[in-house]
This record gives sequence, structure tokens and C-alpha cells, in this order.
Amino acid sequence: MSDLLSRRLAQLGEPANLSLLSQCLHGIERECLRVDGDGQLALTPHPAALGSALTHAQITTDYSESLLEFITPAEPDPATTLADLEQTHRFVYSKLDGEYLWSPSMPCALPDEETIPIARYGSSHIGELKYVYRKGLALRYGKTMQCIAGIHYNFSLPEALWQLQQQAEGDTRSARDYQSARYIALIRNFRRYSWLLMYLFGSSPALHQGFMRGRPHQLQQLDEDTLYLPYATSLRMSDLGYQSSAQSGLTPCYNDLSSYTDSLRLAVGTPYPAYVEIGAKKDGEWLQLNTNVLQIENEYYSNIRPKRVTYSGERPIQALMARGVQYVEVRCLDINPFLPLGIDLPEARFLDAFLLFCALQDSPLLEGGECRTCTDNFLKVVKEGRRPGLHLQRQGKPVELQAWASELLEQIQPLAELLDRSQASGEHRQALQAQRAKVADVSLTPSAQVLAQLQQGESFTQFALRQSRAHADYFRSQPLSAEQQAAFEASAAQSLREQAELEAQEQGDFDSFAAAYQASILAIAN
Repeated sequence: MSDLLSRRLAQLGEPANLSLLSQCLHGIERECLRVDGDGQLALTPHPAALGSALTHAQITTDYSESLLEFITPAEPDPATTLADLEQTHRFVYSKLDGEYLWSPSMPCALPDEETIPIARYGSSHIGELKYVYRKGLALRYGKTMQCIAGIHYNFSLPEALWQLQQQAEGDTRSARDYQSARYIALIRNFRRYSWLLMYLFGSSPALHQGFMRGRPHQLQQLDEDTLYLPYATSLRMSDLGYQSSAQSGLTPCYNDLSSYTDSLRLAVGTPYPAYVEIGAKKDGEWLQLNTNVLQIENEYYSNIRPKRVTYSGERPIQALMARGVQYVEVRCLDINPFLPLGIDLPEARFLDAFLLFCALQDSPLLEGGECRTCTDNFLKVVKEGRRPGLHLQRQGKPVELQAWASELLEQIQPLAELLDRSQASGEHRQALQAQRAKVADVSLTPSAQVLAQLQQGESFTQFALRQSRAHADYFRSQPLSAEQQAAFEASAAQSLREQAELEAQEQGDFDSFAAAYQASILAIAN
């Protein structure tokens, strides 16, 4: 263990400071496709009984109208976060008529591109903006990509913890700058070690062959409608997922917050020739918000993002530049098709220990070819992470995945113990032990377990639909209490009223609104 990590751990382990670790906040965003009883994409509109996708805080849609997204509040204990998420699922299932939530990350058999519905948010200017942005995504990446689902895990450490460490380390920057620098350091370490999460939690080694739309690929045929790679952990996070030649040159540097925001500012303000050729509008109809490398900063696809809660009308970059980093959003987690929520408490407990390790461990700047190596290691593990004897690159030398994984889990052990002490439990150590078992025995990984099911003769669709139905039975077998149901009903009704008010009060035309929005990009970009 490094001296710096030892000092930071010792400081947080002091009785006066131990409670700080029970003040970390956790939020989850879970995406899932709605499918019909046959496992085909549901082409029905977002159910009105769930409320407004524009204004409901917890139930919305993502890219496609069929892609639901559930958002929890941020809670100190991930057990509470997961309980919030479970209640939302139970409410949704009380309103889904003959439809199911698709259990894996990779989509069901999809209709042709034209038929996949883009998410709609009503006639307000902001609703229209969200729709045009998604039209732009469809134009740039295809609608098929917009049916992939994942889990985002939001995590923050309390400000008092950063202040304590800043004081101990004699750092003279402003509290905001120190905190931002520490979150960016966490992100650098996440880039170094996130391949481990793909090995441990990747759950998408196979997909429906229609997903490829006849494009060339290196996947193998498992049965007539299933493609796979024998050692893959997460095809969702491979180069089959979101790929874009426009974004390929965009590699935000995580050596400080300003280099990160600068690269995104540049991308939202720089025209991209292929998009310029298409144009933002055709015959008076909007095709995309603009013809730049990114329409908005959230279009940049990354495994982890620095985040800050935004004010109304404020852009994510503006919030980061004005008030610094507040939390990180981990974006590379697959939905585990064996779990009703797609994630469970042991996974969350391990993520906390892993992220705390990334936050407290030394984090040198990513220099030379290290950035590239991080990406290469990650991509190698998502495509062949279970290959026996697989080697990754560490400090310019090959290292066996299993040896490095075991070392990392050993280094994370004191963090798990510290978290357990702060919460008077043994759950973090138990979660760590479960991950050690997966490193020792690859057949325990979710990706291996998915393939084991498929190799017994079930197609990807049959397996996923069976799991989806089992999860539906699980949620419906324990309905919400009358009080909980009434609270969800009230939130849904309130969100519909808020959308209607927004639309009734709208002034001016959308083109002017979009121009003002663009001007805010250009103002940042200068």
C-alpha cells in the first residue's frame, strides 16, 4: 500500500472521522426496454399512467420512446437506493398492460430502423429540444444503438471528507478546486482499473443477430438468431456499441477539470464536415440541433463522467465550470439479466469500495501512452476477458488479468474493511469475497452464466424473455402498499399537470429558443 493511501485510510479510520464514510451518496439510473408478450419491441407510446417523461423526476424515457429510465434520489445507503428503485419497478408493473421490461442490456429483436420510435416529450420548447437532439442521435448513430440499456451508478463523497484531507495535506487551493481535482483523480484511477468491473459484472456476451443489421463483424453464430463471442464479458461496452468517427478524435483529458471541459466546449462548438453536409434543417424541419462534433456535451459517450447538479436552464459544462465536480456517474455497468433490478446490493457495496479505492489511491497524471493503454485494456476485457491466460498491459509490461485482478482486490480489502467499520457491518467484505471467487473461478461471472444458459439450447430471445417474465412475476407478487401506490399515482398526475402548464405558458417560437440554446454553447465555447 502506498504511503499516501495509508495516511488517508488512517485519518478516515480515526473515531472522529469514521462517520464521514456513511455520508457518501448513491443514486442509480436504470434503463430498460418495454417489450410485448412475444419479446418484440413495444411500439406503444410511453404509458400516460406513468406520468410525463418530461417532468417526472423518477420515471422517464431515454433515447427511444420504448426505452424507460428509472432514476432514484441520492441516498447515504445504497440499500435505500435499491429499495427506491424496486418500488418504482413495482409501480411500473402495476401499469404495464401486457408488456414486460426486457431483462438484459442488449436489445430484443428490433423492427427496421424507420419503425423504432424516438422518444417524445410534448410540444414545449424544451420538450421539442429533447426530441430534436434524439433525432440528431438517430441520424448520427442509428436508432438501433438507442435501444441498448445500461445502469448508471452515481457516487459522491461528503464535502467534509475532502476538506479534512485538504487540510491534512496542506493544499492551498480553494475547497472547490481541491474537490474537483480529487474527483478527476478518482476518474483517472477508474480509467486504469475499470476493466476489472467488466470482468466481474459484464453480462452481455451475446446478442440478437438482427442487432448487427447485416454489418460485417467478428462475432460467432451460437444459433440461428444469436451471435456471441466465447470469452466476451460485455459486448455492450465493445466497439459494437456507440461508435462514431466524429467522436473518435475526441479524447477528453482527465488530468484536470479545465482540460476536460475545454475539450467538450470545443466539440460542441466545432462543425463536423459530414454533419454540415446533412444540415441542421431540411425544408423547414429540424434534423439535428446543430452540425457540430457534439450537439450537446452529454452526447460524448464515456465510461464515467464528472457531474454537478444543474440549475434550471443551465448546461452541464456551465455547472462544472462554475461550481466544480460534485459527484461521478459510472456508466459502464451492464444490466444483469438474472437480477430483477439488474443490480443488487453486493454489487453496490463492491462498487463503493472500488470507487473509494480510486478516490484515495495515488493517481498520477495520464501521460504518454497510458490513456491509450487504459482504453486497450478495457476493450480487451469486454471482448475476451474470460480467455484463459489473458494478458493486459501495465506500465508497459504484460500482466496476467487474473494476477492483476487478485492484486487489486487485495488492495481494495482495507477500503472494504473501513466502510464496514463506518457502518458496523460486514457487507463490504462479503461483497469483496464474492468478487474474489469470480477471479478464482471464471464460471461464476455473470457473462459466463449467461452463456452457460444459452449453450443449453435457449436462444438469446428465449432466455431474455423467460427472465423478463420471471422478474415481472417477482414484482407483481409483492404489490406496493395502498399508500405507496397512491403516492406514485399522485406524482404521475402532478407531472402531467406540470407538462401541460409548461406547454400552455410557452412563448415565442422554437427556432428562436433553439438559437438561444446554441448561443449558450457558443458563449461557453469562446
